[in-house]
Amino acid sequence: MTPFEIDETLKSFSVIYDTREHETGQARKRYESMGVPVERDKLEYCDYACNVMFPDGSRLHQPEEPINPPCAIERKQSLDELAMCFTRGRDRFRREFERARAAGAKVYLLVEEGSYEAIIRHRYRSKYNPSAFMASLIAWSVRYDMTPVFCKAETSGELIKEILYRDMKERLTRGEYDERGDQTQPADG
Repeated sequence: MTPFEIDETLKSFSVIYDTREHETGQARKRYESMGVPVERDKLEYCDYACNVMFPDGSRLHQPEEPINPPCAIERKQSLDELAMCFTRGRDRFRREFERARAAGAKVYLLVEEGSYEAIIRHRYRSKYNPSAFMASLIAWSVRYDMTPVFCKAETSGELIKEILYRDMKERLTRGEYDERGDQTQPADG
């Protein structure tokens, strides 16, 4: 794609949030803070992905087709929620990340109101041992090409949008979608 086509494609950028995300006042604030259109659809893994329209009129993700995004964000509202995923919910959490890995997805684990220091100092309510918690987080990072990101709840929407936007821009710049979106090449004839 040409730089112009990349810019035009990014003008259509929207965020998809999974149908399993609860519709709450906090969620609506998060979506509004993204500053881009948001769509609700079923993702095969994780909570957030993006969509764009290419110069040929096709979309990255078509309606009513399974969505296996190349970049996805799994959001946790706290270290306690994440601790539960690594303990009681570990099998379900593992299966979700295995689906992402099988699809070749890059996953960001966005944890609101947490930090590495809070894990190390056991600044969360769960009884999950800090050493075990840290070991699981680092192992997941390596095993599933997952990048942990910590933030405040009030900035999570902006951060979700920024991660997905920058990832898509890099993919477009590297030419990952050239065969799909570049219609500027003259036909042989």
